[in-house]
Amino acid sequence: MKLATIRSACVSIRACPSRPGSRFGGMARGCLPTNSRLTLRTASTAPSSGTSPTLTANFGKQHKEDDWSKRNRSMGEVVQNTKEAITTLQRRNPEIQPLLVILQAGEDDSMLEVNKKTAGKIGLNVSRICLVKNCSEDEIVEELLKLNDDPRVHGVFLHLPPTSLTSRVLNTLKPEKDVDGISDLNIGRLVRGDVSKGFIPPIASAVLDLLGKHDAALKGKSVLLVGGHGPLRMALQCLIERSGMTVQTNHWNSKSLKTQVMQADAVVMLSAGNVDIPPSWARPEAVIIHCEPALEPDDDIIDLSSRSGLGYLTAAYRAQNVVHSCSRWIQEQQYRPWRLHNLKLQPLNPVPSDIEISRAQTPKPVDRLAEEIGLLPEELEAYGRNKAKVRLSLLDRLHSQPDGKYVLVAGITPTPLGEGKSTVTIGLVQALSAHLKLNSFACLRQPSQGPTFGVKGGAAGGGYAQVIPMEEFNLHLTGDIHAITAANNLVAAAIDARMLHEATQSDKALFNRLVPSVNGVRKFSPIQISRLQRLGISKTDPASLTPQEVSSFVRLDLDPSKITWHRVVDTNDRFLRKITVGQASTEKGQIRETGFDIAVASEIMAILALADSLMDMKNRLARMVVGTSRSGEPITAEDLGVSGALAVLMKDAIKPTLMQTLEGTPVFVHAGPFANIAHGNSSVLADKLALKLVGRDGYVDMPGTCSPSFFSPGSCIGQERQ
Repeated sequence: MKLATIRSACVSIRACPSRPGSRFGGMARGCLPTNSRLTLRTASTAPSSGTSPTLTANFGKQHKEDDWSKRNRSMGEVVQNTKEAITTLQRRNPEIQPLLVILQAGEDDSMLEVNKKTAGKIGLNVSRICLVKNCSEDEIVEELLKLNDDPRVHGVFLHLPPTSLTSRVLNTLKPEKDVDGISDLNIGRLVRGDVSKGFIPPIASAVLDLLGKHDAALKGKSVLLVGGHGPLRMALQCLIERSGMTVQTNHWNSKSLKTQVMQADAVVMLSAGNVDIPPSWARPEAVIIHCEPALEPDDDIIDLSSRSGLGYLTAAYRAQNVVHSCSRWIQEQQYRPWRLHNLKLQPLNPVPSDIEISRAQTPKPVDRLAEEIGLLPEELEAYGRNKAKVRLSLLDRLHSQPDGKYVLVAGITPTPLGEGKSTVTIGLVQALSAHLKLNSFACLRQPSQGPTFGVKGGAAGGGYAQVIPMEEFNLHLTGDIHAITAANNLVAAAIDARMLHEATQSDKALFNRLVPSVNGVRKFSPIQISRLQRLGISKTDPASLTPQEVSSFVRLDLDPSKITWHRVVDTNDRFLRKITVGQASTEKGQIRETGFDIAVASEIMAILALADSLMDMKNRLARMVVGTSRSGEPITAEDLGVSGALAVLMKDAIKPTLMQTLEGTPVFVHAGPFANIAHGNSSVLADKLALKLVGRDGYVDMPGTCSPSFFSPGSCIGQERQ
């Protein structure tokens, strides 16, 4: 079915006019009813009265009792099956609780009560979000986007006016949370016959259920759908035909309606309003199912559990869809086998330059590569078409997944042009993944612009063993080195500013700057409380500090000759190796010698490579020693009060970047050279993520920077991995 046809069907939900004369003003014909009644009966030959009352009024109490009995039996079966499914689900995943959210306009409680009563029998959680009655499309879309991103929500029911169910609204909702099956994608799956990932509209399931429970077998018989259009009619037609029945459709104003009703074995009336088919039209053994809005308060209800008839049975099938959605979500969280599509190489002779080889290959879109190796869309943060950050939540999702095998490519004779460790590593993973069909991941360091623009050049590999695109890999990438430069130089600026203020201000003035009064209230920040504790001061009220305690708190008393922290720049700018700062008149004589290092040699880069979580990185940043006081005490970044700011600057840099080789195999690029010489690998986090993704029988390959002895169990990286 063409998408335009499907979209047209969905548009009909909201565009159809009200039926003139209907007692339900404003109820759009052809729209999925939000709360419906179904009457199932055997047709009677009794003459019709002059008016058209509801069907249940036309027939005796015994017929109604049979109808309710059928509905109760159907609902009981659905409820029991769904309850057993939840029990099985929670036995394997005790922390999981399926949740249905009703998004509605206005304060109408009817739909909430129907779904809550049904959910209570099953063990399902139901929540409701009430928007204003005349809410805009943008407000609805905003709420849907939040629900899409909430992993606790497994199903969303749109209890909205027909005019609000626009194509944009319907298709904003994730198909996997569309438990009413009314989005274009879910309707298309149903029409195509593939409901393994979609949902059958609950009201269609309820009608089909009652058709199947008729006393006489309806297989091979004819069913007439009268009135209605859009998703409900389309779904019913598809489901009934697949059940072995033939389907005919007609409209209420058709001249052939009477003839078709007399020939049909079953009649399903959609969007009838107060219109009815005279009983004399139907065959005595025919089944008539009447879908209409909910029972009115004064309608005769035989059994409280059957109230609203089809509404409760529909709610039961909706709950079943929510449980199915939850089960699928749990399945998606499990480790998924790779379905890697390799890119073909076309080697040339003579071999072109590295940049020509790189540009001759078209990389796969990074989201497709991520899907092939089992990453979920919500675990990816795309930076353009060819690279993306991978969120650390992957470690939580795959915490029970066994690690793969760890392969080190090392060399011990450094040369100005490099030794080829990266090239060998990339060639190895291409051989393992593209040719031997084994899961294999390369973990590389991000190149520094210093060597890239120097004699050594880039670090993307070489020849037909490269990371692509080469330019993006070698230059900027996702800005991690720039984040390190900003964080490092923030510390340097804080050091000089603190020394200036301590040299020119009194204890009281410093205290007022460090602990300002806000709206008449003065209190310490968490970082300042930590400093007080290190000083042996247990007080938390700024007003309770003694003058001596205030002096100890505000004065770091850094020794200018013992400051170990340098500024950094990611360029080989040799004339910045030693500089003099503080020469402006505004610095009041605070002149000292310092210098620049290359950015990738910053201690922050080493911390990035060794951290195993955002909190671990923040704690390591806080403990960095930047110099010594005149009394010989080490001064840390937390003493300066900048550790929180450093963590914020580095919050994205801690996520490894996903790229690919010339043959389309995955690569993690993280951290950088120089600062990682002591431990050798790119980063602990990149290794951990890759080891989970390749699976028990996969391989993670990385180039080392020094002797293999550094990677023994007693070494730095060996201890980190243990």
